[in-house]
Amino acid sequence: MNFVSDVIDLTPNLSVITVIEALSWHSSEKRHEAVIKDFVDNSNILGLSQKVVERCVQIRRNKKIKTPDAIIAATAIENGLTLITSDNDFANIPDLALINPNNL
Repeated sequence: MNFVSDVIDLTPNLSVITVIEALSWHSSEKRHEAVIKDFVDNSNILGLSQKVVERCVQIRRNKKIKTPDAIIAATAIENGLTLITSDNDFANIPDLALINPNNL
C-alpha cells in the first residue's frame, strides 16, 4: 500500500491512446463519464514521439500485442514510467515496469 500513498497526490501521466480509450467509454450514468473526463483533464497527456513509435514497432515485432497496447507500453518505457494495469497482455514486455493494482 506504500505505492498508493506515494503516488496518490501526483499528476497522472496518460498515453494519448489511454485518453482515447477512456473518453470513448460510455456509461448510462453521465456522472461516471464526467469523473473520467475530469481525471483526463487533470492528467499529463503523453503523445507519440519518434522514440515511442520506434519502441512500439520493436515491441510488436517481438510480441503478439495489439497496436494500441504496444503504444501504451512504449510510452511508459520511453518516459521512464511504471504502467499500472491488470491487463495481462502487458506481461513480459522487456523494459516495461508494471504494477497490477489487484495485487496491491
